[in-house]
Amino acid sequence: MQYNTLGNTDLNVSRICLGTMTFGEQNTEQEGHEQLDYAVSQGVNFIDTAELYAIPPCAETYGATEEIIGNWLQKRGRRDDIILASKMAGPGGDWVSHIRGGGTRFEEKTIEAAVDASLKRLKTDYIDLYQLHWPERNTNYFGRLGYQQAADEQNLTPIIDTLQGLKKQILAGKIRHIGLSNETPWGIMQFITLAKAMDLPLVVSVQNPYSLLNRTYEIGCAEISHREQVGLLAYSPLGFGVLTGKYLNEQPENSRLTRWPNYSRYSNPQAVEATRRYVELARRFQLDPAQMALAFVNSRPFLTTNIIGATSMEQLKNNIASEELTLTEELLAEIELIHQSIPNPAP
Repeated sequence: MQYNTLGNTDLNVSRICLGTMTFGEQNTEQEGHEQLDYAVSQGVNFIDTAELYAIPPCAETYGATEEIIGNWLQKRGRRDDIILASKMAGPGGDWVSHIRGGGTRFEEKTIEAAVDASLKRLKTDYIDLYQLHWPERNTNYFGRLGYQQAADEQNLTPIIDTLQGLKKQILAGKIRHIGLSNETPWGIMQFITLAKAMDLPLVVSVQNPYSLLNRTYEIGCAEISHREQVGLLAYSPLGFGVLTGKYLNEQPENSRLTRWPNYSRYSNPQAVEATRRYVELARRFQLDPAQMALAFVNSRPFLTTNIIGATSMEQLKNNIASEELTLTEELLAEIELIHQSIPNPAP
């Protein structure tokens, strides 16, 4: 396992991070603990979760994933061996109305309430990396393109107030570092600029989607990663499992897209065609398509960690093994040809 420095911190995180959003919905607590045990045995020291999880979000499973991880941490001990990341949900209307009665703005009081609740569920005294799950303002995230100015942004929490609320939690010892998620280049730089000007905590990472089907991070954010030490925590590196090729000819039983077909972000016609080409390329080079897709993400210079997720131990073992694969220059060149032909079909 290779390790990368998390931003400007002294933490070294595994290049493979275990994503956990299936725990409490597609995976039982026992299965989640089995995944955690195996991942750690393979050198994974970075675990990512969120108060929103399990996915899809609903009141019945809210916080379930953190509780499963907390029970594992309590049973296992050695908390300091693990670098634990969680996220605070932002505003989102009815689909997050069950979270603090809709109290999901990034204000000091809601940040404190969210942190305290996560700590209780995780059965720990501190969270190593605390992230804002998506921006409070109206902007492009969760696959939305074409920025549209909001009619009224008068009630937005000022970013400086959010940073001050997060600083309070750092000073209290509840969180160690802060990060963003589903953020734009403008948003990342606003957080950085204000933090430097006002002696407030600097963000050390941004958790955005990145895969063969969505390389939009390269357009504006990759340079920020390089110049400002804000590394990418890549999520959906397999595009909800699409890049395994398993959806090309069938709808596998109990898979996420079979159970919840409204998750269509990676399933439009262009994405299906790009996926078919990437799968054929992998097979021509005698590679597993999922491992090729993950190895591509692993190879990016702006990457801090690649967040994998699995619903079975077979998938988990296969995904972690991608860490051992190095793609040849010939293969990378062919990937670029497909990308040029069908660029970013599933942003």
